[in-house]
Amino acid sequence: MGQSWALSRRAFGGVASALTILSESALAQLSFVGEPAADAVMLNANENPLGPCPEALEAMNGILKRGGRYLFGETIKLSRTLAQQEGLPEDYARAFAGSSDPLHRTVLAFCSPSRSFVVANPGYEAGERAAQFLGAPVHRVPLTKSYAHDVKAMLAAGGSDAGVFYLCNPNNPTGTLTAREDIEYLVKNKPAGSIVMVDEAYIHFSDAKPCTDMVAAGKDVIVLRTFSKIYGMAGLRAGAAFGRPDLLGKMMGFGTGYTPSTGMVGASVSLSVKDLVPQRKKYTHDVREGVFSWMTQKGYSFVPSVSNKFMVDVKRPAREVIAAMAKQNVYIGRSWPIWPTHVRVTVGTREEMEKFKTAFARVMA
Repeated sequence: MGQSWALSRRAFGGVASALTILSESALAQLSFVGEPAADAVMLNANENPLGPCPEALEAMNGILKRGGRYLFGETIKLSRTLAQQEGLPEDYARAFAGSSDPLHRTVLAFCSPSRSFVVANPGYEAGERAAQFLGAPVHRVPLTKSYAHDVKAMLAAGGSDAGVFYLCNPNNPTGTLTAREDIEYLVKNKPAGSIVMVDEAYIHFSDAKPCTDMVAAGKDVIVLRTFSKIYGMAGLRAGAAFGRPDLLGKMMGFGTGYTPSTGMVGASVSLSVKDLVPQRKKYTHDVREGVFSWMTQKGYSFVPSVSNKFMVDVKRPAREVIAAMAKQNVYIGRSWPIWPTHVRVTVGTREEMEKFKTAFARVMA
């Protein structure tokens, strides 16, 4: 069984790109709204309406004339820069075309029909879709009453045969944090041979301590980052994975490794813009808290997020409110089966959130 499974796992290397397309496509369709009007308010996909910073735009425009080359050097440069900024050896960081790529690779490398995938519920679904593709068991564990990952319940669900414990911090879709000590408990008490994958796609919006120090300490931890969120590069595809070289090495066979030169150079330049992250963090915080204050005054029930999205309880089937908001030219996110009356809303610009408030009040009335 072990040998035949190893052979079949290697065979997956040839179709790993197809798996990425399958998973991302399936999730994108959940946010796809056809061809909205030019003035539509798009709050449905956790995108950053501010887009790339001016410095990144200039760098990406400048590299277009070299687009006939693969420019692998830009990927290497980004990997090195990320490692330096995190205080890691160079071979502990790898750049990818977004963070979904290494997320899928990790599941392919460490899960199997006999090695399960453990995730919060509600949580980001891409990893479990990859696990289902493999035929790996998926254990969905409800969040705690404070909307954190229930790490003890996750350990119990995974048992001794877990392959990957996936923890998104801040969580998608709730935008809530799991305490550092809980993550440390999960890493310390997980079964031998399993991996804790910490997805830090939204960490820049919060005050949470990154988990790359666990990588530096040689733990069985893989940390994911993306430039899709605070850096505003969702359509340009740039991300990274941090981990011990042996862990990263196991995932590398499951895909081609090609990356867009525009995304790589845009990401590298974005990292050099000193005040970019704190300025955007403050902007999102101020807009989000303004919406929360309004929702509290109106008596609406929502999950207090520290990220660029939040969940609001509409007290009726979520799909009805999603459709009604679309008729108001405001597109909000989806719901999760475990929370059928909650919808996810992305934090947009101040102007967009004013339009959201007007439309939401009308729909809820």
